[in-house]
Amino acid sequence: MLARLQQLIVLTLLLATGAWLAHWAAAGRPLLAVGGALLMVFGYALVLGFEFMVLRLAHGTDPAPRASGFQLLRAWWGEVITAPSVFYWRQPFRSRAEPDHLPAHARGRRGVLLVHGFVCNRGLWNPWMRRLRADGIPFVAVNLEPVFGSIDRYDDIVEAGLRQLEAATGVQPVIVAHSMGGLAVRAWLRRTGNDERVQRVFTIGTPHHGTWLGRYSRTTNTRQMRLGGEWLRQLASAEPPARYQRFTCFYSHCDNIVFPPSTATLPGADNRHIVGWSHVHLAFHPQVFEAVMRLLRS
Repeated sequence: MLARLQQLIVLTLLLATGAWLAHWAAAGRPLLAVGGALLMVFGYALVLGFEFMVLRLAHGTDPAPRASGFQLLRAWWGEVITAPSVFYWRQPFRSRAEPDHLPAHARGRRGVLLVHGFVCNRGLWNPWMRRLRADGIPFVAVNLEPVFGSIDRYDDIVEAGLRQLEAATGVQPVIVAHSMGGLAVRAWLRRTGNDERVQRVFTIGTPHHGTWLGRYSRTTNTRQMRLGGEWLRQLASAEPPARYQRFTCFYSHCDNIVFPPSTATLPGADNRHIVGWSHVHLAFHPQVFEAVMRLLRS
């Protein structure tokens, strides 16, 4: 569903840009033609810039170190170059390019369940899946649907992915979750209560305590991610404190979606701060991948 929606958005953007270029070029206004086209294609960079300004203002008394102007600028650029490859290419057109990897020789080898975040699909993980396959590591990457539904409705999808890995490997899998995906995993744990089925959960930029941007949300799942919201309070109240010891939470003071930054941490978890990386870009930080691979190799 999301792939088709994003395909429509990308194709509409390309057609609109082409029409603008053709019209104003024919009218003898080449600067207007090129300037308008660039604004249409790269206007998202301005939106990202606004997000970074807001996160700087909203930092408040958060215990994470305050990002410098240079760090925010570098993180903005990282998101500018990462976002198009994810939202214009991998997710709309390449979400099935890397199939799940459950080979016949997977028995006894620990696998990975990959869980994406809001307005994403399994195409987000294509670089991860290529590297995991090259190392012979079994993996399953799920699609969380409905896209704008309740996070509670994703627990069956997490369950199905885990069962595939368990059947193929006979070993507790590792879960790697980006953004809202980490909340979907916690919702699944709340429903099942069977923590022993998972070796470890790695979350990347997950709004465990919500995000400041959630105050402007309209969809069901984004309302559930409001800073200090009722859904998050109920989720936390149902969790045994020892559960968080199974979590490694990567977060950044330059996360332009989940801020203030410490909202992406959990008490008692292995919370790891990544300096100067933005929200989507953070999913591909070498330290994150190496932490997962270190556990799998052990």
